[in-house]
Amino acid sequence: MDIQMKRGLLDAAVLSAIRDKDSWGYQIIKDIKPYVDISESTLYPILRRLEAAGCLTVRTEEYSGRLRKYYHILPAGRARLDAFRDEWKEVLAVYSYIVRGETAP
Repeated sequence: MDIQMKRGLLDAAVLSAIRDKDSWGYQIIKDIKPYVDISESTLYPILRRLEAAGCLTVRTEEYSGRLRKYYHILPAGRARLDAFRDEWKEVLAVYSYIVRGETAP
């Protein structure tokens, strides 16, 4: 798969994982795992990139005597997720044409 497409898919998957509630790294991996294989070494650079882009914020809280980082989606992250959904419709149409030979409605 094209690296840029995969990056976009992973960004959208991470944003989707925190769309409804704040979450932490290990939980995000567990939530995404049924759909895409993602490791910590892949996830944390994505989270840092999304934070730098203003799509999410991070807060640190103590949990069972350890510090845990919680990620929260921001309006820019929601907008990015919405834009991904809109673009995905076009990707699905192209996929349908290539794989099934169907024409667009």
